[in-house]
Amino acid sequence: MKNFKRNKKLIAGSGILICFLSILFIACNAETTQSTKTGPRDIREKKTSMKISDNLVKDIIVVEDSNTNENPDVAEPKNKLEKITLGGGCFWCVEAVFQRIKGIEKWSSGYMGGKSKNPTYEEICTGLSGHAEVVQLEFDPEIISLEKVLDVFWRAHDPTTLNRQGADIGTQYRSVIFYHNENQKLIAEKSLEKAEQEKLWPNKIVTKITKASDYYLAEDYHQNYFNLNPGRGYCQAVIWPKLVKLGLPFKTEE
Repeated sequence: MKNFKRNKKLIAGSGILICFLSILFIACNAETTQSTKTGPRDIREKKTSMKISDNLVKDIIVVEDSNTNENPDVAEPKNKLEKITLGGGCFWCVEAVFQRIKGIEKWSSGYMGGKSKNPTYEEICTGLSGHAEVVQLEFDPEIISLEKVLDVFWRAHDPTTLNRQGADIGTQYRSVIFYHNENQKLIAEKSLEKAEQEKLWPNKIVTKITKASDYYLAEDYHQNYFNLNPGRGYCQAVIWPKLVKLGLPFKTEE
């Protein structure tokens, strides 16, 4: 009789355990399915020792509302916008940073620097297409200069790790400045030299300064990614801490 009661308890306990494991499996499978739709990302981030003097954005006005691909708080600019294309690892991160800087009027995530035409995200993830994940910015030089844009760029990612940002590894995550004219090239070279002299990072900067080539807009689900998915694991583990470190706001429209 005692054995019967003991076995009955064991069966009941096993049933509860099986039920718990089933729920856990379903939850994990759902997260995996969702991650597949937006591309695989490792949510870990390598810790680095970046030097930030006082406050990065103390003289750069930030934008509170950054939930579209254009700055909604600024009227149609009177001056011609200037274009620059930057690669600093995952474009979700780079976009989230520059969306919050006043004077950056338009932005989009895409691919540049590769060999194939119209690459897909799946091709980019193989690292074989040669493209880098980039964010193409259009900024008003009367509000923010290219020098200041690049000041943010050096601090928004680790430019000392070759083909890598934290746990994101591959040539698609390389640090690169794609210039659109010779003046931008000169400014970028001087900016890199300045960043080295100021020892913003303890190691040598490996960022490439390259002439812009064909730009391919990334898939729709990559655009405005952080603002639309602030609760996703990668956003919470990597992008939120980056914004905190840079002193940038999180605010997005519901």
